[in-house]
Amino acid sequence: MSKTEEIKELYGKYVMQTYAQSLVLAKGKGTKVWDTDGKVYLDFLSGISVLNVGHSHPAVVKAIQDQVAKLTHVSNLYYNENQAKLAEKLSSLSFGGKCFFCNSGAEANEAQIKLARLWGHEKGKYRVISMKNSFHGRTLATAAATGQTKIQKGFEPMPEGFVYAEFNNIDSVKELVDDKTVAILVEAVQGEGGIIPATDEFMQGVRALCDEKDLLMLCDEVQCGMGRTGDWFAFQVSGVEPDCFSLAKALGSGYPIGAIVSNEKLANVFQPGKHASTFGGTPLACAAALATIEVIEEEELLDAATRSGDLFKEGLEAFIEKYPHAKEVRGRGLMLGMEFDEPVKPLVDKMTEMGLIALATAEKVVRFLPPLNVKDGEIEEALDIIEDSLAEIYGSQTAQEEAGA
Repeated sequence: MSKTEEIKELYGKYVMQTYAQSLVLAKGKGTKVWDTDGKVYLDFLSGISVLNVGHSHPAVVKAIQDQVAKLTHVSNLYYNENQAKLAEKLSSLSFGGKCFFCNSGAEANEAQIKLARLWGHEKGKYRVISMKNSFHGRTLATAAATGQTKIQKGFEPMPEGFVYAEFNNIDSVKELVDDKTVAILVEAVQGEGGIIPATDEFMQGVRALCDEKDLLMLCDEVQCGMGRTGDWFAFQVSGVEPDCFSLAKALGSGYPIGAIVSNEKLANVFQPGKHASTFGGTPLACAAALATIEVIEEEELLDAATRSGDLFKEGLEAFIEKYPHAKEVRGRGLMLGMEFDEPVKPLVDKMTEMGLIALATAEKVVRFLPPLNVKDGEIEEALDIIEDSLAEIYGSQTAQEEAGA
């Protein structure tokens, strides 16, 4: 039995099958990963927007190694320097205010939902408006906030207090506001919903509505944050400031950490005993996050995400006319989606077979999330693999369609 078969057999026996795994990956460096058979792949998924500075970046590795030799964990009953420094940094990169630390994106969104409810409690306000096709996590509350019935199916009854508006339709949001509404929760780019950016008009409209109705604007930056769209946080492109936003995924370069950052209005709503997290903001997690931020700054990866994103998007758009099943390329920075008129899993499987890792989302969209420090040559290599895969899946059919025309 090969090593790959051995690991797959262990998974089958002992791991709950909540994912449909394919490859058995053994190591990664930069934009590349290797499976247990030694085959190399370009990773244009980055752990679903987790490895924004690439696999095993030396600066992040060193920060983790140094910290683990000194102090890995202390209870939040005590101060730790790294948490204070990370909170200061995130506050300065956004709009001031304060942070709460946890372990994941779902926990971060749960925290800002609880924060909003606590803020609105005395006024009898608790209802959150989120968007259809959104994704905010898989706890019961964040699944209830997620505007996709497939995420909620089988777990009913869902927690009460969530309603869903049409994304990029401010009138749809306004229609749902009532005297119980406390907040509007939005992704500046819907990731799981199909890589759909919010328009500036929509984001600005949500901010204006919250100001008018004394509501909180909450942003989910778990997938689109930490430089992926060319700004530190994707809401910044629209020139708005939410009252609170969530982070996770890329914040720790693969070391689990989540956070919310609030403005001054919400900074002191949580008091001792109102919310907590045993592993939230440990010295080790915060060391990884501080090193990640330093890499993004020193390597100027915000500008790189914009420049590389434009290059990659231009290459993807060249396939639209050539392959009729390809309908649109959309996104911001290095958060890009290519939509087709049919399910894309066969195409994604073919790309994997040819050495490029990407992911299907919203059934008909191929999602690309390469590291922000991806090289131009790697983008060109990926485009070659994508074109070869398109030709394998659609080439003969395209030729037949053209012949028929």
